Amino acid sequence: MITKHNRTRLQQNLSLMTKATVLLAMFVAAGGVPSAFGQSTLTSELVFPLDQRHNHAPGIVELENGELLVSWYRGSGERKADDVAVYGARKPVGSKTWSDPFRMVDTPGFPDCNTCMMIDRHNRLCLYWPVIIANTWESCLTFYKVSDQPTGKGSPEWSDGGVILLKPEDFGPKAIQVLDEEIAKLPTQLADAYSTELSDLRELLTQKLYQRLGWQPRCKPTVLPSGRILLPLYSDTYSICIMAISDDDGAHWYASKPLIGFGNIQPAVLRRDDGTLIAYMRENGPRKHIRVCESKDDGITWGPVTESVLVNPGSGLDGVRLKNGHWLLVYNDTQKGRNSLAVSISTDEGRSWKWTRHLERQEEGSYHYPAVIQGSDGTIHVVYSYFVTGGKSMKHASFDEAWVQQGKKD
Repeated sequence: MITKHNRTRLQQNLSLMTKATVLLAMFVAAGGVPSAFGQSTLTSELVFPLDQRHNHAPGIVELENGELLVSWYRGSGERKADDVAVYGARKPVGSKTWSDPFRMVDTPGFPDCNTCMMIDRHNRLCLYWPVIIANTWESCLTFYKVSDQPTGKGSPEWSDGGVILLKPEDFGPKAIQVLDEEIAKLPTQLADAYSTELSDLRELLTQKLYQRLGWQPRCKPTVLPSGRILLPLYSDTYSICIMAISDDDGAHWYASKPLIGFGNIQPAVLRRDDGTLIAYMRENGPRKHIRVCESKDDGITWGPVTESVLVNPGSGLDGVRLKNGHWLLVYNDTQKGRNSLAVSISTDEGRSWKWTRHLERQEEGSYHYPAVIQGSDGTIHVVYSYFVTGGKSMKHASFDEAWVQQGKKD
């Protein structure tokens, strides 16, 4: 039996619960959510203070103990600067700041450039990067290092490493065919203006040396349900892509068929539920849109390279499949300049992009070459090159899907 006293107390409790619910709803609408509900606010910070040296092309992983590790290259330039080395920094669990940068890899006398990383199924850290042999992109070889116990302070202790040598089947005739088809679509005057360059490209496409050299990484590997590792690589010699494939946890590698679009580089690979692989690529030509290519056989062969609806100014991108099956892409959403860095989400495996929100949207500066992962707690982590008037750094941003969904909806 409910007495008058109990009824009054019940009404007071219900009133308090209603107020709490309203306050929580207001808090959520304002962009703040308690950690138990996720992180629908954006948190960002520089990995290290602005630096006058060239700091560029990051990778990011979450280690087994929950700490974040970021890699990038640093030096007085890029391929032409022999002092360039791979650096890293750590962010321990619960910390708001990053460790001081430390050197992870240095090949004395040669530039070490674009970095990417992964944690394999044995919880080993794998780092991939190109060593530039003759100060040209065409002369690079992709190297790797493996750490069995990557946690701790400073650089991981490396237990294995080497070079990924690829011997693709001769793709010259097919590539020349695609090149001629692309040229036929161009205005005659434009094609004539580049006749010397096109003649040189045709010659390079017939040479084994350049088919086997010059492949370098940018985006993280994709691991298929079978355990197959696809390490996306690209060639600035030809402006095309290829996949380095390993079916034995990285002990041996072989080459896929190339993704030939003459302007498509730096692929990020996502997998649909039906097994189709989609490669999203930087546009390095005149189209000003992200390039796309599909594989139906786990990355061995690839279809024609086409264009997506998403714009691109000639800048790197990255993507991740979220735990709920949604896809997330980070890219510069302009046709010129790198001063706007967007995050878009697809709920239909890349067929459309429903929400977009910006990590950066400034009048000046370059915010580019993102690397993205989703942590074990569901938090999305993006690290990207941050270039402003005062210097260069890496910037780290963390958020969840709800933060993106508060942005523009298509």
